[in-house]
Amino acid sequence: MRFFSSVGSAVLVGASLAAAASDVLNLTSENFESTVNKESLILVEFFAPWCGHCKSLAPEYEQAATTLKDKGVPIAKVDCVDQADLCTAQGVTGYPTLKVFRGGESSTYGGPRKADGIIAYMLKQALPAVSDVTIANHDEFKTSDKVVVVAYLASKTEAPAPAFSSVAEKHRDDYLFGISTDADAFKVAGVEPPAIVVYQKFDAGRADFPTTGIKGTNAEVLEKFILDHSVALLDQVTGENYPAYAQTGLPLAYLFIDPYDEKLQEHIDAVKPIAAKYKGKINFVWIDAIKYADHAKTLNLKMDNWPGFVIQDIEGQTKYPMSGVAPSFATVDDWVSKFAGGSLEPSLKTAEVPKENDGVVKVVVGSEYNKIVLDDSKDVFVEFYAPWCGHCKRLAPTWEELGEHYSAVKDKITIAKMDATENDLPPSAPFKIAGFPTLMFKPAGSPEFLQYDGDRTFEDLVKFASQHAKNDVTPPPKATTEAAAAEETAEAEKAKHEEL
Repeated sequence: MRFFSSVGSAVLVGASLAAAASDVLNLTSENFESTVNKESLILVEFFAPWCGHCKSLAPEYEQAATTLKDKGVPIAKVDCVDQADLCTAQGVTGYPTLKVFRGGESSTYGGPRKADGIIAYMLKQALPAVSDVTIANHDEFKTSDKVVVVAYLASKTEAPAPAFSSVAEKHRDDYLFGISTDADAFKVAGVEPPAIVVYQKFDAGRADFPTTGIKGTNAEVLEKFILDHSVALLDQVTGENYPAYAQTGLPLAYLFIDPYDEKLQEHIDAVKPIAAKYKGKINFVWIDAIKYADHAKTLNLKMDNWPGFVIQDIEGQTKYPMSGVAPSFATVDDWVSKFAGGSLEPSLKTAEVPKENDGVVKVVVGSEYNKIVLDDSKDVFVEFYAPWCGHCKRLAPTWEELGEHYSAVKDKITIAKMDATENDLPPSAPFKIAGFPTLMFKPAGSPEFLQYDGDRTFEDLVKFASQHAKNDVTPPPKATTEAAAAEETAEAEKAKHEEL
């Protein structure tokens, strides 16, 4: 995605794994800050010794470290079992987590996990985020990628150069950035410095940042402008370009269409004026309704025939399907207007409430989420799972055992589970389900949720619950529990005989 004269020759993976000493730096709470703060570029892995994915990454990471050491790019690791507080402070919620640090500032590593891919990615990161643009390379540069951002400035220190460089550093993996101080390039671009242009391979081909107050603009305003103009007015969305829409943070309006529909373009053209009206507030796309029929179900869209229309609030995790109504300019315009005005109620998918729900593991459905999970009188440990998930299947007997363990104190702690493929989280939920299983613990009386990412053994789950519970959830001795159960059985038998 970047503009380089030559990078390939630098990516060599000839290094062999050193047996005697590791080239991966070991970081602890004592040397972490002093190490990452002084390095202009360093890659850090946060891992757990028991993690299978971490074990698979280890030899690749070692090989990359050996090669990158000669290139002046250090690689480090942190053992999150030994350095739990450090990992928590760095926001680590899963393993392995890889982060790129620049002078102490972190960003998520977005590259491959094989040695050659790690090497190539980090060498690319070592290059400048902003390229020099002159009249000689101007036309080639601005068409080098789908989205190219160029700042035309009298000097590289002129405002808004600092804000521009900050955004470029943050989005170096997303877009191509350049600065030009060449007067001839200004003429070709048709601008007077200072000016910023987002060149696009779609729609109008370019979007010019408003010149009023441009010198005083900040990175946040500039970033939003670039994100808003990084996607087409109404393009087809696929797995490849979805992240570009997701990172804008804007609601996403889907037009589900059968790609073989003879009126495909007619359907798109009907919605385009609405997309233009809400540009910068709502992104619009069309999607293959045949290939992505399951996604329509995920968005709670129910249609007898295509096309169909639904709005997804990505940030709020809510869905607004226009089920049973054929999309047209009038129907979509009305639906979007109500959404923008806040008068639409989100559609929440929920399974039926189970007739019997007295097991040691409480079953949660969407309609009873608040009743069970948000019960402030109890500590609540809930598993969000998918029926097809192998990890969930392996956890199932352990989770049942956990429920049995706390069954004698179920008035103080609830062990629960929710099928996240059949039930939606309510908008009030302060977390997202990004993978399965997701284990969340809510202490009694607290609005906060704690995500569990440790080893999924019975012992570790009990230890975690005991550490974070607000109630006294220590089960009574087994003998006492058995005696109580025997007494309860005897009472039941006595009542039965009295009835006879």
